[in-house]
Amino acid sequence: MFRKTVLIVLFILLAATLAFAGSREEIPLGSEENPIIWSFVPSGEMERVAAGAGEVADLLFEKTGLYIKTNVATEYAGVIEALSSDPPEAHMASLATFSYVLAADRGVAKAALVSVRYGSPTYNGQFIAGKNTGITRVADLKGKTFARPDPLSTSGWIIPMLTMRAAGINPETDLMEIVDAGSHDSVVAAVYNGDVDAGATYVDARTRIEKDYPDVMEKVIVFEVTEDIPNDGVQFSPVVPKELREKIVKALLEIAATDNGKKALKTAYQWTALERHDDTFYDPFRQVLQAAGLDIAELQE
Repeated sequence: MFRKTVLIVLFILLAATLAFAGSREEIPLGSEENPIIWSFVPSGEMERVAAGAGEVADLLFEKTGLYIKTNVATEYAGVIEALSSDPPEAHMASLATFSYVLAADRGVAKAALVSVRYGSPTYNGQFIAGKNTGITRVADLKGKTFARPDPLSTSGWIIPMLTMRAAGINPETDLMEIVDAGSHDSVVAAVYNGDVDAGATYVDARTRIEKDYPDVMEKVIVFEVTEDIPNDGVQFSPVVPKELREKIVKALLEIAATDNGKKALKTAYQWTALERHDDTFYDPFRQVLQAAGLDIAELQE
């Protein structure tokens, strides 16, 4: 009798769980009960990115009525995993170039918008070093300590890593130490403070800490600038319906043209505008990786 009662209770609990899951799926995406989750990568100070992201989400709600919940991941890979989970733990993302290509190749992200900075949808990475380290070229990095924002950062590691290899430096064996600083701002600070000899960031991440370190432009030198790299932007999980994606994209383009929108986008990621671009915009970058004989999947291991 006891066993029968337990089985009945378990059956009821299972039925209730399935019913809840079913009802959850019926709740419209973008509603208060089922908000759209927009995940950002830690490009700079977490607090600043989070504040700007939250402001953009508020502006989107005012324009569309959609509830959007933003978060800033602690690492680039975390956003890709959130897009890859079933069901997705992120419906939108703002991934840097290499991270986006990884996510797109997995089939978990679709490009919709590309950001504009300084009037361009592309940007460059830079190698930086302490003024007194004696480093003036990439070849000088052998035996030095080196900081990167994240292993999946395009401007802070992928392109600099390829540049080092082209200069005869094997980063894995020729650098004394590779430090994951967590953000571009932190890489600059690590070089400024002498915690590492050199590092790589986007151009020009030094300005992001100039308020706290007024002499950073003097103490931290730029000794190499990389080739053009596609900017980061806005991408969607394939589970987001096309009409909903279009509604958000249209609203973001309108927001980016307003004073409040420009301020919020600049606070988050230093975006000054947004442009429509699909996945083909990233094909030249894919060709760079292929020309280097590198497998995208291997680079994330």
